[in-house]
Amino acid sequence: MHESSHEFTGRTQPLTRESGEAMQAFVGRHRAFFVLVAVLVAQLLLLSVQITRGRNVRLIQVWTVAAITPFARSVHWVVGGVGNTWNRWAGLRRAQQENEGLRRELANDQLRLQQLSEQAAQTESLRALLELKKNLPIETVAAEVIAASPGERSGTVFIDKGESDGLKTDWPVITPAGIVGKIVAVFPSTSQVMLITDPSSGVGCMLGKSGVEGVLKGGTANLPEVHYILNEQPVSDGEQVQTSGLDQIYPRGLPVGAVVENRRGDIYRDIKVKPAAPLNRLRAVLVVKKPFSEKPAGKESPHR
Repeated sequence: MHESSHEFTGRTQPLTRESGEAMQAFVGRHRAFFVLVAVLVAQLLLLSVQITRGRNVRLIQVWTVAAITPFARSVHWVVGGVGNTWNRWAGLRRAQQENEGLRRELANDQLRLQQLSEQAAQTESLRALLELKKNLPIETVAAEVIAASPGERSGTVFIDKGESDGLKTDWPVITPAGIVGKIVAVFPSTSQVMLITDPSSGVGCMLGKSGVEGVLKGGTANLPEVHYILNEQPVSDGEQVQTSGLDQIYPRGLPVGAVVENRRGDIYRDIKVKPAAPLNRLRAVLVVKKPFSEKPAGKESPHR
């Protein structure tokens, strides 16, 4: 009983010499069957070599082709799949390289276009500035904006003209579109200009339709505000605002901007103005000389 329980412990015993002897005994008992199978296979192979089918194809060849065909088809499918995958990858790689080249060319073209646009804008700005300088009945000095004061809400810029060019403080700075501000500090070769959007600025102005006068002061969001216009005074959005000349800084009648917000207040209207001059992208400006002396008239021809 103990021996039986020991035989079913579940462990697999390694092959021993007794197992080999048992295998030999099994083959010996069925030797006749194995010999018969071997003879039948040999005769079948001999017959397949001798028997031919249509077009003199031996049966052994038919069997060989039938056995090899599935493997050959599998190999062909694998090779073809790998080839197609490689061709697709190579095509995608070429397309990616071409796209990268096109993107670089597009970026270069956009950069060149931007440079040409900036040059055209600068040329147009200079042309308009020279036209304004020619037509104004007052003396001016052309200058270029070279820097802005640091800070997100900076209200001043620097120009490339100063004491050596005869500039002085409180001289107004304008563009063909409208007024910019006034000079607040003069250095040997540069000057600092306070913009009309600065909270410390003040410009005598008047409404374009009624001529009612007020004071323009710097406000929030770079929108200066017109003060001291009574609630009873009609004001419309889009109405033009001009300089009044009463501040003794800006000549009368220069463009200031247009009304963009307008509502009643306690006593005076709350009026916000969008500046006419592009204060956030200034390039070239004109400094108006004070006092506002007119340009010297040309001498009369002696033949007249």
